[in-house]
Amino acid sequence: MKHPRTLLDASILLFALHASTCLAQEAAGTAAITASPSPPHTSWSFETTPAWQDEFDYSGLPDPGKWSFEQGGDGWGNHELQYYTHSLKNARVGEGVLSITARRQKIEGSDYSSARLRSKDKGDFLYGRFEVRAKLPGGRGTWPAIWMLPTDQAYGGWPKSGEIDIMEHVGYDPGRIHVTMHTGAYNHTIGTQKTATHVVADAMTQFHRYRVDWTPASIRGYIDDVQVYEFVNEGTGPAAWPFDQRFHFLLNIAVGGDWGGKEGVDKDIFPATMQVDYVRAYRMVGVP
Repeated sequence: MKHPRTLLDASILLFALHASTCLAQEAAGTAAITASPSPPHTSWSFETTPAWQDEFDYSGLPDPGKWSFEQGGDGWGNHELQYYTHSLKNARVGEGVLSITARRQKIEGSDYSSARLRSKDKGDFLYGRFEVRAKLPGGRGTWPAIWMLPTDQAYGGWPKSGEIDIMEHVGYDPGRIHVTMHTGAYNHTIGTQKTATHVVADAMTQFHRYRVDWTPASIRGYIDDVQVYEFVNEGTGPAAWPFDQRFHFLLNIAVGGDWGGKEGVDKDIFPATMQVDYVRAYRMVGVP
């Protein structure tokens, strides 16, 4: 949009200048501090062919062109018990699936090993449809997650730049799937978290599709194409809606922790594996 070159009514001029500023900020990789109300979610659509995907139709370590390993055992902010490795024992592709496996294993001062994969700087997205087909591990103390984090931290550290939890499950509450958004204004540390749960009784024995549709208007969560959640852009700015920046995928199994270990850890259920059939990202129509 170009700046107006003729005299306009004052209200029209203000509107035009605001719109031009927002577009310039977006082009620079930043967003306006205040947001305007967006068109309804139904005004947007998605392409039908994935723009980015991993079908796991190969063998060995996860594709390094799409995934990086995060490593370490410092509790990951939640007093978790696992050490994340880059070993085939914890993340292996074969027979058409990615297997992330948490093991009872002494390693680097931790009692468990696991894997945490991310697509940062290899698969980063602003708006779209994001779908993962997976079968979850069972057992008290497991905490598998399919989620997204901000690539650029434009609004500051967690939770100011947001978090998109496509699927979380804690083993002591079998089959109850959690879909959650975290922001500066809405998060569990201040008692304002906005989440939804849906029971999928066979989530540990069968594959299911976990998905979010993310537009400028809202983020909707689905399980097997049934909507179970919606987080709406209130138009009040990044404290409530930091979701106007790039995010990337994460796949992991944590062990124990403040939530996953709330009722302890059953040491006899390991190894515990999350199998992922595919990960797919579809562009929102009109977004490059």
